Amino acid sequence: MRSDHRDRFTAETERFRRELLAHCYRMVGSAHDAEDLVQESYLRAWRSYSGFEGRASMRSWLYKIATNVCLTALKPRPIRVLPSGLAGPCDHPDGPPSPVAPGEVSWLEPLPDAWIAPPADDPAAVVVERESLRLALIAGLQHLPARQRAILILREVLEFSTAETAEILDTTTAAVKSGLQRARARLDELEPKPENLLEPTDQRARALLDGYIAAFERSDAGLLERVLRADATLEATPFREWQAGRARCIHMLDAYVLGTPGDWRMIATTANGQPAAVVYHRDADGALRADGAVVLAPTATGVSRVIKFHDPALVATFGFPDVHAH
Repeated sequence: MRSDHRDRFTAETERFRRELLAHCYRMVGSAHDAEDLVQESYLRAWRSYSGFEGRASMRSWLYKIATNVCLTALKPRPIRVLPSGLAGPCDHPDGPPSPVAPGEVSWLEPLPDAWIAPPADDPAAVVVERESLRLALIAGLQHLPARQRAILILREVLEFSTAETAEILDTTTAAVKSGLQRARARLDELEPKPENLLEPTDQRARALLDGYIAAFERSDAGLLERVLRADATLEATPFREWQAGRARCIHMLDAYVLGTPGDWRMIATTANGQPAAVVYHRDADGALRADGAVVLAPTATGVSRVIKFHDPALVATFGFPDVHAH
């Protein structure tokens, strides 16, 4: 009987795992934390499954559990940010960027698209999911108070009604309405004009990614001229300084990063619904070792934003080996 009970639980809940992972990621800004929170949510759901009597839909019941797991987890934690969330762009063109001390800042992390890929036979769902996972939006969401963040995600991304959202959060519809209003206003301050990004499947987006990869692999700053927009920004964790404007971006990369041809190897992938690459760097022994991941914001007029996550563990997160074989 216990086995039948578990089989029924799995059959009724497992189909929501992918979207719950995306939900937890929007809430906490870390793929690995989101994975842990989904596991915790399913554990809690299993423990209380015998008391679930269909008074709500299975989906809203699971979202109630997952949202509250996230809210509890967020209480003791600092928000996850990008360098542009700490201060304005660097105003001195010379000198290498300085890393922030370990543990001083909690950094936003990218989410591999492969982790949450919706069914290929639902192209509309794919586009909606990508737009709701763009790095700029995720970064903005982290600056909202946790409950406002939850309200905005539940109402505007997941399209729960005001009443359903109030039920999920154990609050009133009036509180949901006012929380949503405040959340929208704050997001508008952070990103007044959300960019119209190209889909990663767009040939123009792929060409920009290929150009960016080629510039690094060939150590060719001139190639970056053709890839980056004049107003492009460049930031990298765990560095506090970030660059605004193509000339400053290229100067910094050419002076301190590009090195010599063959120092870098990148493999194209996608993250947060955007073109991305896992990054390898040649070490003193000549081996190409995991270095991190880079995510681009491609537009019709070039790449507007480059975000490099310097974390070698991310290469494995995206499903690639720690050492490049070639």
